[in-house]
Amino acid sequence: METTSNVNPMPRIGEKAPSFTAVTTQGKINFPEDFKGKWKILFSHPADFTPVCTSEFMTFGSMAKEFEDLNCQLVGLSIDGLFSHIAWLRTIKEKIDYKGMKNIEVKFPLVEDISMNVAKLYGMIQPEESTTSAVRAVFYIDPKNIVRAIMYYPLSLGRNFDEIKRVLIGLQTVDNFGVALPADWRPGDEVIVPPAGSCGAAKDRMEGKEKDLHCYDWFFCTKKISKEEVESKLGK
Repeated sequence: METTSNVNPMPRIGEKAPSFTAVTTQGKINFPEDFKGKWKILFSHPADFTPVCTSEFMTFGSMAKEFEDLNCQLVGLSIDGLFSHIAWLRTIKEKIDYKGMKNIEVKFPLVEDISMNVAKLYGMIQPEESTTSAVRAVFYIDPKNIVRAIMYYPLSLGRNFDEIKRVLIGLQTVDNFGVALPADWRPGDEVIVPPAGSCGAAKDRMEGKEKDLHCYDWFFCTKKISKEEVESKLGK
C-alpha cells in the first residue's frame, strides 16, 4: 500500500516503544533504553512559550515527585530547539505564578525535536490539526519498554493530570494483581476478576462458592482490594 505525507503511523499498544537518541534539557538520552526498569511517560506539546503548554508543564513539574514515587520517568517533547526549551523553562521558574504554583523547576528531560523525527516516529504530527506542531500525545511505556496506553489531545485542550496519574496507577495495579479495572476505578474500589473459564466455575460463582467475590452475573465478578494493599505495591 502506498503511503503519503498525510499518513502518520504511531506505535500500537503491546508493541515495543520505538527507540531514539535525542538532545534534551537534561543532556543526551537514548529512549527508552536509558530508563529500562522504570515506567515512562513520553508526552508531546505543541510549542514553547504558549499558555496551554505552560499550564501543563507547571502541573507536570509540580507533580514530578508523585510520578517519581511511582517509578515513572517523565520525558517531554516539542519541535522547538534546545535554547528555546531552556529559556521557556527558566521563564516558568522565575516569572509564572499560576493556580498557586510558582518557582516550578522542571527537572525531567525536554527533548529537542526541530527535525520532527521523533514526533513523526510516534505519530505526534496530525496534519489536519497542524503540520508544524505536535499534538498533545501521551505514551505510557512499561519497565520492559512496551507501550501500554496512549492518549491524544488536540492543541487547544489541556490534559487532565489526575487522569494521567490514575492511568499509571491503574496499569501498575493490573500488573500487580492480575485483574481488570472498571470505569472510574480508584485505589480502594472493587476490581474485576478474570471471567470464569468453564461452565462449572461459572455455576460455582453464581452459587457463591468462591468466597470474597461479588458476582453481578457469571461473566462479571468483582472483589475488594484495599487502598493500602494497592498502594503498597505501586512503583515496584
